[in-house]
Amino acid sequence: MDNRPIGVFDSGVGGLTVVKQIMKVLPNENLVYFGDTARVPYGSKSKETVTKFSEQIIRFLLTKDVKAVVIACNTVSSNCYDDLAKKFENLPIIEVVTPGVESCLKATKNNRVGLIGTNGTVSSGAYERKLKKSKEDISVFKRACSLFVPLAEEGWIDNEVAKLTVKEYLKGLVEKDIDTLILGCTHYPILKAVIGQFVGEKVKIVDPAKATAYKLKECLEKNDIINLSLKEGNRKFYVSDNYAHFDKICETVLKYTCKAEKVDIEKY
Repeated sequence: MDNRPIGVFDSGVGGLTVVKQIMKVLPNENLVYFGDTARVPYGSKSKETVTKFSEQIIRFLLTKDVKAVVIACNTVSSNCYDDLAKKFENLPIIEVVTPGVESCLKATKNNRVGLIGTNGTVSSGAYERKLKKSKEDISVFKRACSLFVPLAEEGWIDNEVAKLTVKEYLKGLVEKDIDTLILGCTHYPILKAVIGQFVGEKVKIVDPAKATAYKLKECLEKNDIINLSLKEGNRKFYVSDNYAHFDKICETVLKYTCKAEKVDIEKY
């Protein structure tokens, strides 16, 4: 039995949607979450900057003796995963793009797929390359939805501003006759209800978070580091700024009382 915690990180609150699924799939695992709330968003930053930030965060998580790390951020997963896996070669690292692609391939019937994400994720082409590798005839219609992250961070998830923003970004995708929509940013499931209202029941919404949790479980079992305890796991949360606001959103997403600690991430 390995009761060391699993590290999870994101640019802000979005990764909590992945934590939510991990808590369901692996309720006995201890978790350490870091949200880089001082430097959010990542999607508009260069690959070099995002890689530097991610390396700092992983070094911090290693001080908590994590046994594996989940990159709960599509921008990092699509741009920096290979570099991070090489840098921390002895640390199991799970990204969110591959599970999202696998879920999408199972869901689509007409091979017309919508992808929404940050500028960094959409421009990387990571989702499109992986999808076309499995299905050459698949059509991927992409849209960067930059304002979704600040809406999620602010907690504006079901008001008129959110509805109008979703309509403005997604009306073009719906017109492409897509039957599947990948939420290519872990912040976006926080807006899932209003997104679902707009795209309608004919469009299957793919949230990579659930598949990521199962991919993590496979990784832990493969490396023989799963926690076999019957006790519910401990969860600790760290942020780089504004932890009171983070706590509020954390409780909304996880239904879990959260008391995040502020960390000077620049030291790592």
